[in-house]
Amino acid sequence: MTDQILFNQIGDWGVVTLNRKKALNALTWPMVTAMRAQLTEWASDASVKAVMVKGAGERAFCAGGDIRWLHDTAKEDPEHACEFFREEYRNNVLIYHYPKPYVALVDGIVMGGGVGVSVHGDFRVASSNTLFAMPETGIGLFPDVGGGHFMPRLDDGFGLYYALTGARAKAAGCLAAGIATHFTATEQYDEMEQALLDAPLSEKAHGDIEAVLDRFAGDPGPAGVNDHRADILRLFQGHETLDDLVRGLETDDTKFAAKMLKTLARMSPTSLRLTFEQMKRGSTLDFDETMKMEFRMVRRVMEGHDFFEGVRAQIIDKDREPKWSPATLAAVNDSEIAEYFDGLGDAELVLP
Repeated sequence: MTDQILFNQIGDWGVVTLNRKKALNALTWPMVTAMRAQLTEWASDASVKAVMVKGAGERAFCAGGDIRWLHDTAKEDPEHACEFFREEYRNNVLIYHYPKPYVALVDGIVMGGGVGVSVHGDFRVASSNTLFAMPETGIGLFPDVGGGHFMPRLDDGFGLYYALTGARAKAAGCLAAGIATHFTATEQYDEMEQALLDAPLSEKAHGDIEAVLDRFAGDPGPAGVNDHRADILRLFQGHETLDDLVRGLETDDTKFAAKMLKTLARMSPTSLRLTFEQMKRGSTLDFDETMKMEFRMVRRVMEGHDFFEGVRAQIIDKDREPKWSPATLAAVNDSEIAEYFDGLGDAELVLP
């Protein structure tokens, strides 16, 4: 067992605490393995009627996976690095299908892998400190951990908007997009958590939990993204190809469209095309098939160029000047993108 993740049974609850405060509770391989094993055990334990997941400290719920470890490991052995994703994605699948109420206390930063252990649960409770993003296109990756399933299903083009641009959202924006289900102000958050743990859970545990969350429901204020809701719907929804979307931005005379073009120009062209195709395919797949698709994708990404260059530029050297290859959208070959989705034979993600 690792002290990077803690498990406790409190009353009717199984409580998971992501415990890497200095690393913003970023997920490691041992954390993911331990979490899946414990969730599996609690699923068949009649004394556990619901699960709560939270992050240690005040800064983050979970800022994602351990990207630096993935970078260093995949450079030497991409197949070995992908075993982390295999375990992580199987954990995401377990959460999505979990037979008991699953409550994520999304207090602070939630990105990447942190989204994977929260957004697929029944209740996602944002706080005044919540900051969501799926910034993977900026590091040569794609919004995985089930992003290909939940993002295309967000209303009004929000999914593709957040997936391609890596835009951030605070609590109000998360509620507006459907990423969060509830909001409790930071000053009441500890009290809300304790009220959940103290609540006797009946056979109708979902309703019992909902009643507590409703008692502590607050107003997160206006969602800035709502000011551009019509723009996002017009510019990010309904396109057959990424080229169609980009042309729409280029011919739109709003400041918002110009800002989006500038944002996309910073991202990995390969990641943008890969993400667009992921969202398009994922919109028609069930969750398990989406996760199998994403494993095929990430296996190929770990053998490519842009992930390593993106991590170098954003995390290691921090010069913020990645040299993508290919360097433009026009230079990214559609047939090469299609290969990311090809089967892996014996290496496929196998789900229980």
